[in-house]
Amino acid sequence: MNQGQPCITGVGSVSPFGPLKGLLPRKDIQPRAIAAWPTDGLRRAFLVEPFRPAEVVPGLKTRRLDRLSVWCLVAASLAIEDARLNLAVEDRSRVAVVLGTGFGCIELAEGFFQSMAANGYAHADPISFPESLANSPASHVARVLGIRGPNITLTHKHVSGEQAIIQASALLRSGQADVAIVLAGDVLTRTMYEWFEAASLLSQACFREVPAPAPFSADRDGFVPGEGATAVVMESAERAGKRGAKVYAGFQSGFVTSDSKAGVSLARRALGSSSLDDIGLIVASANGSRVLDSVEQTVIREAFGAGPPVIAPKASLGECDSNGLLRLIAGLSWSERSTHSLAILLGGAPTGVCAALSFELG
Repeated sequence: MNQGQPCITGVGSVSPFGPLKGLLPRKDIQPRAIAAWPTDGLRRAFLVEPFRPAEVVPGLKTRRLDRLSVWCLVAASLAIEDARLNLAVEDRSRVAVVLGTGFGCIELAEGFFQSMAANGYAHADPISFPESLANSPASHVARVLGIRGPNITLTHKHVSGEQAIIQASALLRSGQADVAIVLAGDVLTRTMYEWFEAASLLSQACFREVPAPAPFSADRDGFVPGEGATAVVMESAERAGKRGAKVYAGFQSGFVTSDSKAGVSLARRALGSSSLDDIGLIVASANGSRVLDSVEQTVIREAFGAGPPVIAPKASLGECDSNGLLRLIAGLSWSERSTHSLAILLGGAPTGVCAALSFELG
């Protein structure tokens, strides 16, 4: 790792695998039946099972917080513990919080507008409105943990997680922060699920007890929705080494574009001066839909050839706007380490937005 290079030194997540510190377990999981709202027959998704936050992070108070804020607090606390970072001795004005989310606190936003529709503007619930703002989870993390550095929330749809990593790295490289707590997350709601279904975007695995189709497979027929939140601690390797923290990966470069035709050039640009022989892993954003998978197959083939191994974590995590960060962690968790030194994280959507990030493996 180069001196001053932003590195991932701590990992925490709340995902369909449950709340975890460090990397994800190497196992396959299948969608669960939805019970949070009434459905017309079986409906499945990759869901976060209910848990007690105080049992995961002792002493953590989450009363009156929405699910996304709770998950971000739990994930951030686990990542900080994993990084052996003691905030009590840190200059917390030099610690940043960066959140990437596609929909933010959509549960509370839905509740507010439903209350408005049912009762009129004058009788809408005013208490829920401030908490419905997209930056609420990052604000709660800063408030509870006493972090006073830059606090930024990004909503860039399907590449929100990737954008959060890029933004946090910019803060570290520019000297605006010494440490960044990077968060990415979204929750699945009834309105979102019903919209996906009405738009005919979902796989038949959402409606039947059959395995979710593997991304890139010939029988793929749509995606299975997911949810969760991920947090990583980013700082220099030199800084982490002084307290014996592990370096998972070092951020090399990353780019995002809304040009649907720029995917190949963007991926090559992320590769930088490295060669194709350096690539040990490509973490794809393929989700089982014919359009996105086809576009990404073209990008991988034209930018990287047929050599590097490709992993598509959405087969076990589901489709979620902000899961770029979780997919990266899944790639680091499940990949077979070798003499290769580089990981490529791809992000994308059928609408044309795409991202490509490169990481030096720790």
